[in-house]
Amino acid sequence: MKKVLLTGANGFIGRHCLRLLAAKGYEVHALCQRHPESLTPPDVSWHVVNLLQPGCATEIIRQVQPNYLLHLAWYAVPGKVWVSPANVEWVRASLEMLLAFVENGGRRVAMAGSCAEYDWTAGECIEEVTPLIPNSLYGTCKRALERILHSWSLQTKLSSAWARIFFVYGPYEHPSRLVAYVVHSLLQGEPALCSEGTQLRDFLHVEDVASAFVALMESDVQGPVNVGSSKAVTIREVVEEIGQQLGRLDLIRFGARGSDSEPFHFWANTRRLQEEVHWTPKYDLARGIKQTIEWWRAARGIREGNATHDGER
Repeated sequence: MKKVLLTGANGFIGRHCLRLLAAKGYEVHALCQRHPESLTPPDVSWHVVNLLQPGCATEIIRQVQPNYLLHLAWYAVPGKVWVSPANVEWVRASLEMLLAFVENGGRRVAMAGSCAEYDWTAGECIEEVTPLIPNSLYGTCKRALERILHSWSLQTKLSSAWARIFFVYGPYEHPSRLVAYVVHSLLQGEPALCSEGTQLRDFLHVEDVASAFVALMESDVQGPVNVGSSKAVTIREVVEEIGQQLGRLDLIRFGARGSDSEPFHFWANTRRLQEEVHWTPKYDLARGIKQTIEWWRAARGIREGNATHDGER
């Protein structure tokens, strides 16, 4: 049986990769920093590991001896991620893990990059064409790791791919991020404070991001691959879709927040993902928003139910 080591396994994207890998029959070894709340799927081997502690990445690779490595773990606190020194620590930890993977006979690695590696004034982003001019420490660290992975793969003949992920939304998204914030606000009957919403973005449902990541791992495609929808939509379109589905357009406050520091027009060209990886998305925007709203409704109901139960006790 083929072994897969997945880092960040209980994170926003990683938890969705888990289900796909288990369903495909892989022997899955899931890494996380804290013991997961739910051991699902049941046939996954969990390892609580602090990859930022020197030596831990090497030790877990030696123990598991994986054929495949899917590396998603990184510092990801919204707002702080752009400038945090933890980005530099994650470069070091990732390189330790990569070295151990190669030394222990690893065959194929797929790592999570970011659209933040690109020049944010580029508009449509095309791998190996669009300038890579990150304007944050986060983007710079991702860019540096991709360059090292590329050179190392050429030197060692390691099969490797780098997923440049664009704008993700869906279940388990951090509540301060756009889609989650607007959905949660409207469900609570509270105003959603937004920018004018004229910026163009590329949004992809998290289940599609996970399936693209797994498909990339299973392919023999090398190098950077954009993971997005290839459809540029305005922030206003996304927010209004949420408002229409919830029947609360009256609560949306466009122009209540500025957007000076954000890229204006920015989306993915996904030709490599579609034509070389042979991947297509499951969700369009309307369906993805609908599923996300349903998840938030269910999660809200569970929280309220637990609060009521605790109060009764």
